[in-house]
Amino acid sequence: MTRAVWLVVIGIVSVQVGAAFAKDLFGTISPTSMVFLRLFTSTLVLLAVARPSWRGRSRADWLVVAGFGASLGTMNWAIYQSFARIPLGLAVTIEFIGPLTLAVLGSRRARDLVWVGLAALGVVLLGFEPADLDPVGVGFALVAGAAWASYILLSARTGQRWPGLDGLAIASAFATLLLTGPAIVSGGTALLDPHVLMVGAMVGVLSSVIPYSCELVALRTLAPSVFGILMSLEPAAAALAAIVVLGELLSPLQWLAVACVVAASVGATRSRPVLAEPAPD
Repeated sequence: MTRAVWLVVIGIVSVQVGAAFAKDLFGTISPTSMVFLRLFTSTLVLLAVARPSWRGRSRADWLVVAGFGASLGTMNWAIYQSFARIPLGLAVTIEFIGPLTLAVLGSRRARDLVWVGLAALGVVLLGFEPADLDPVGVGFALVAGAAWASYILLSARTGQRWPGLDGLAIASAFATLLLTGPAIVSGGTALLDPHVLMVGAMVGVLSSVIPYSCELVALRTLAPSVFGILMSLEPAAAALAAIVVLGELLSPLQWLAVACVVAASVGATRSRPVLAEPAPD
């Protein structure tokens, strides 16, 4: 594989390993507080690197970046709520329905209905083993998927109005600010625990800093369509990370469901590379 492909793969693995470590700490700290620590860490790094200019911006610029930040915060908060209730690999699989739907809606090819059907089959297969699927966890994964689709759309608009990493840095700061109050209320004194702070910072580096950096370098030479196909491996990577870090096993039927969604995402991406946007999960 080329260097750019390896960088994307490293980013994908890093995101899901970070998510697995975060879930492992949910017995000590709430998912909301863990998301806050992750975003806080990545925001500090992004602001230090980007050093965005805050002056001379129009009201429309601020509305777009605020919406981008809201979608970023909602996406991360909802998927962590889902992680707390259902297996990691299944949560990411269900979440992927959001960007997959966006990719299919952006295509005018009738054959893309095949990918919709394949993804739907994956979701139906998950329903055959409902014991591991808390309805609330599934609902949060769907919310995360919708926020991910919104993130993709607003990412493009933010990039048109804000240079470099400026928009992402400010959006990340906005998302962190939104979660500060809820994180303090739900986390309490646990947020002062050195071990929690260390793991939270590690999750921020693994799930945000490393993937952002890898994707930024890779996209300089990697075709967007190839990047989108690689990102389709996220559900499988999440399931494997959960096995290694958490000992969280999936049944053969659940693995088949994951494979259906991955295959549908690859097919939809090859038709129209809408998924070729960095994903912060």
